[in-house]
Amino acid sequence: MKIYNTMTRKKEELVPVHEGEVRIYACGPTVYDYIHIGNARPAIVFDTLRRYLEFAGYKVNFVQNFTDVDDKMINRANAEGITVKELGERFMAEYFSDAKALGIRPATTHPKATENIDAIIGIVKALEDNGYAYNVDGNVYFETKNFKEYGKLSKQPLEELEAGARIEVGEEKRDPMDFALWKRQKPGEPAWESPWGMGRPGWHIECSAMAKKYLGDTIDIHAGGGDLIFPHHENEIAQSECANGCTFAKYWMHNGYINLDGRKMSKSEGNFFTVRDILKRYGGEIIRFFMLSAHYRSPVNFSDELMEQAKSAVERVYTCIDNLEFLLKNAKSRGLNENEKALSQKLDGYREKFIEAMEDDLNTADAIAAIFDIVYAANTELSDDGDNAKEIVEKTLGLIRELGEVLGLFQKTSKKSLDAEVEALIEQRARARAEKDWATADAIRDKLKEMNIVLKDTPAGVKWSYIEG
Repeated sequence: MKIYNTMTRKKEELVPVHEGEVRIYACGPTVYDYIHIGNARPAIVFDTLRRYLEFAGYKVNFVQNFTDVDDKMINRANAEGITVKELGERFMAEYFSDAKALGIRPATTHPKATENIDAIIGIVKALEDNGYAYNVDGNVYFETKNFKEYGKLSKQPLEELEAGARIEVGEEKRDPMDFALWKRQKPGEPAWESPWGMGRPGWHIECSAMAKKYLGDTIDIHAGGGDLIFPHHENEIAQSECANGCTFAKYWMHNGYINLDGRKMSKSEGNFFTVRDILKRYGGEIIRFFMLSAHYRSPVNFSDELMEQAKSAVERVYTCIDNLEFLLKNAKSRGLNENEKALSQKLDGYREKFIEAMEDDLNTADAIAAIFDIVYAANTELSDDGDNAKEIVEKTLGLIRELGEVLGLFQKTSKKSLDAEVEALIEQRARARAEKDWATADAIRDKLKEMNIVLKDTPAGVKWSYIEG
């Protein structure tokens, strides 16, 4: 598999540090509020990366952290009159609820900053001992100019980075670009004991500590949104490589922004929708499809029009699945005829097309196109009269499900279970038709329609569908 490495600005063959295993660290949310649709994109993209690597035969150790102590959390907890821990636990639960709706599987490990204080202190102490950090009255800073490679991820000279740094310049720092590793306690803030007094970790250091603890000194893939390249990931590299004396991550993967009216969507800009808001209007699967229908490195524009297109596309696949499940009930247990053999070969080609797309830097847009090739073939080349070999129908349906699962899509059974009353009415209508009692058959059909059950008579039998009211 080739992936685009932000560090080298080119596609590279994935060669894991440990044969047969890929270790991934993905930056998770700060749990002070509901996640917005921009936060959902990296969560969906890198969940899909993990799914594909497992499909390809790798063991995947996937770590996604929670930042559960920082200034935003402290401010909101104080405003609500609750503890930071209570706030964090509440919004971690809300995150998992949204993630489940989006088809995002739990990570192998979800470490929290507050549960890894010892590991964080250990790295800060190593940086201080190695001459890369200094203590000023309980505040410990990383001395950026001591790391000669600082800026190698963002590809900007140190003086240019200094102009764009999101760091307050304090008099106690030796240089404006130095950043906090450990912060001394302020009144009313949660704090832990440390060699520098009571305090709490800075934002960047937690990821270095947890990546090392749960994945080792050198990880395979570090993933996150493009907005994290600087300063967060740049600072992680500086901390980890100066503390551990080796490469921090072999590959860096970053997804593109989501735009709204041409502007990057973000909480700081005030132009965002929460996932919870969007879930009220569209299902989680539609949001996921929307995210994967573009290449992960490309920016995407969020709009109702595009969400409606995604909804229609998802419904088209499920309509095909419904048709295949219906055809399977009446399929024949026989060998394949010549047309079915040709279709079988096409299906093999579409599977290869899907794999080639995913192997080419996780090109989910082209992978989805391969699934729609299967849908088109199913709709045009399988017989509506029920004269299909069971083997070819099973293969077609199984392939949509198999490839869809890699993307986290198309796994639902779309039809609702029929209760006893509906089943009895369908059987009663079938008997009425057999007896040529058309008035009774039509009356039953109308009654079912009132219950949002629509019937279609085909040469292979009665086909029904549930229409959302």
